[in-house]
Amino acid sequence: MPNKKTGLFYGWRMVAAASALRVLGAGLHSFGFTVFFLPLSQDLKLSRTSTSLAFSLARAEGAVEGPIVGHLLDRYGPKPIMLAAVLLMGIGYLLLSQVHSYATFLVVYLGVISLAHAGGFMHSPMVLINTWFIRHRARAITISSAAFGLGGVLVAPVLSVIVQAWGWRWGATIAGLLFLLIGIPLCLTIRRSPEGMGLLPDGDEPAGTAPGKAGQASTHHAEVDVTVAEALRSFAFWGSVLAAGIRNGSYHAISVHFVPLMVWKGLSQPQAALLLSVYAFLGMALTLLLGWFADKTNKPRMTACILFVGAGSMLLPIVSSSLWSLLLFTIFFSAVETTFPLGWAVVGDLFGRKHYARIRGYMTLFYTWGGVLGPVIAGAIFDRWQTYEPLLWGLVIVFSVAGALFASLNPSWQRATGQMRTVG
Repeated sequence: MPNKKTGLFYGWRMVAAASALRVLGAGLHSFGFTVFFLPLSQDLKLSRTSTSLAFSLARAEGAVEGPIVGHLLDRYGPKPIMLAAVLLMGIGYLLLSQVHSYATFLVVYLGVISLAHAGGFMHSPMVLINTWFIRHRARAITISSAAFGLGGVLVAPVLSVIVQAWGWRWGATIAGLLFLLIGIPLCLTIRRSPEGMGLLPDGDEPAGTAPGKAGQASTHHAEVDVTVAEALRSFAFWGSVLAAGIRNGSYHAISVHFVPLMVWKGLSQPQAALLLSVYAFLGMALTLLLGWFADKTNKPRMTACILFVGAGSMLLPIVSSSLWSLLLFTIFFSAVETTFPLGWAVVGDLFGRKHYARIRGYMTLFYTWGGVLGPVIAGAIFDRWQTYEPLLWGLVIVFSVAGALFASLNPSWQRATGQMRTVG
């Protein structure tokens, strides 16, 4: 029920819990891998290529396990998946602190830590929020996504201080304990769906509720109900996959090579690192700001407009090397990060809540490879021509293609096939 004192819909508590878990996962793992990278590789006498391989294999592992996690989420709900992930991450980092060879590092990192991360900290929060919200779906999802960046801002620097002061093994130990001590209580607060608590999505009141009571007045709206088989036969599915895959590859090609790109344009490494901090902060801020308005507009077209802005931003480092041009490029390109939560909100609008986890899982199986290949292609281009200019011209085109694909996604396609029902 809405809180009797504040009128707060219980779904926002789910957003808070999911966001807190994402702060924990991002700060200790996603950004934490960078913190552990050099001291771990030096201690184990590994090349940077060998250490990087673990990261690439982890991304590929996340893509392959997507459909499996989707089926588990649809059957059991997010809570047991999140709880299992927190336990595996906590135990995994405690085990990581004791590894002394590359083989055991790979076993622990790929077989315990990374195995849990995608399902518990990436898929589950999105599935949970998509289940609790329809009208405020984009707003809720963007809050959770912004929490990912907040983990990099708040937690990763503290982890870095610990690693610098006491060593990476103590850092891994503390990370493991934090996952267990903070993550488990957060997971225990998770509730699978509003219907399971006698509520409706967004805090709507059942039909016939008199106005003036806690919560909103009686509301009726159409809810999508698309099966996995219907989704796989639709342009909406494959258009979303292609758009997200192109966007992923393009985004990660720039984000991974951001500092080398700025150094190529004549900045020093400290200047490039400062712009990287600006980029990270703006990505989080714009995700919150634009996500707040997304539910009031056409989300596919809004996503397309942001990607067209990203395409235009590629021209700035092509035509100029001035600090102001590079700063403008950083500002405009940081908006592209907003398209990740918006894209998943679009998927929720297109396919609904009931089979969202499995549909998302199958999408992940295909589109994640864009993020794996994008940075590699960017590096190969620079190695071949000693310049990023061909990459930037190529990204002008592919960002535009991704934008056009998102713009073509029409949430009303289900009405024509009878896949709509009224809730409320």
